[in-house]
Amino acid sequence: MTPKTEAELADIIATAHAPLAISGGGTRGYSAEGARLSVSGLSGIELYEPGALTIVAKAGTRMSEIEAALAKENQRLPFEPMDHRALLGTDGAPTIGGVIAANVSGPRRIQSGAARDYMLGVRFVDGAGTVLKNGGRVMKNVTGYDLVKLMTGSYGTLGVLSEVALKVLPRTDVVASIMIDGLSDAEAVRAMSDALGSPFEVSGAAHMPRGPEEKPVTMIRIEGFEGSVKYRSGKLVDLLAGYGAARVETDPEKTDAMWTGIRDVAPFHGVEGDVWRVSCKPSDGPQLSAALSATDTLFDWGGGLIWALTPEGTDARASLGAYDGHATLVRASAETKARLGTFQPQPAPIEAITAGLRAKFDPKNILNTGLMQPRQEG
Repeated sequence: MTPKTEAELADIIATAHAPLAISGGGTRGYSAEGARLSVSGLSGIELYEPGALTIVAKAGTRMSEIEAALAKENQRLPFEPMDHRALLGTDGAPTIGGVIAANVSGPRRIQSGAARDYMLGVRFVDGAGTVLKNGGRVMKNVTGYDLVKLMTGSYGTLGVLSEVALKVLPRTDVVASIMIDGLSDAEAVRAMSDALGSPFEVSGAAHMPRGPEEKPVTMIRIEGFEGSVKYRSGKLVDLLAGYGAARVETDPEKTDAMWTGIRDVAPFHGVEGDVWRVSCKPSDGPQLSAALSATDTLFDWGGGLIWALTPEGTDARASLGAYDGHATLVRASAETKARLGTFQPQPAPIEAITAGLRAKFDPKNILNTGLMQPRQEG
């Protein structure tokens, strides 16, 4: 089912009595119970005001269309959403609704925030078929329930997005990457923490234990006006001198390829194994990475996000034990996902709140049923 209008979408949901598997461009590899309901037919930019830094689009609008429109005005989505296709071996086209439904955010999140932080308003259809809207098309304070934030990252379990409004920002003039070779995971996390704790406005901090030349490389990104970037990169090289000789890369094509590779977890493309995404305190990163016994890892967000490639069927959560964070199974066989669950089980009090929200927004329990619920033991 691929409705062309919000009214058609609402009618399908209102008359449904069995689960619906909500999808956008079909690039994420998630599978829920029921008949497929795609929002890809709800497509098109409704409003774009470069001067107001605001864009409004239907949920099925392709990311390529939005990025092209923004590029013409030298603007961008500052949260740098990941493209999952090469990692997951999927096709289709990423949509803005899918990005918002999963709160997809890239390396710049550490400085600029996540997709959730740029949301201005939403329109969506709840599980009863009611069209709801919250927020607006310009930045403003609101009272009452913040459904904009609630819907962002809910994976279609509380409602089906039909329209989103976002804040955008100008592109930067120059990008520089400060790179240091040969650091251990623990040294890299300390170096990234030093850089992020400096006043030099770091917009990305990543570490690959197995870099392009099969040796560790640590990368710090700064962006801005040419003079500012040159000054700050020099200061960062001085600041990080104790970790070894650093080099600075400013070639636009090379820096873009480098950070796109970090964003899309390029080292794991086409490589056999399961992929886990571990969110943790940066200081815990090296210890957790060692506990995983992964065949390869990638540290993002200064070590607060670990991408891990593990042998197929590995229960990474059991290996990690108790820690302050959570692990998501991003890529695995259907059997492994059914056995381990895609998402980290929530503590009982949080799960009770989540269940209450689902009962309120999806009383028939038909929207992406089972996608985020705890796995069944047995």
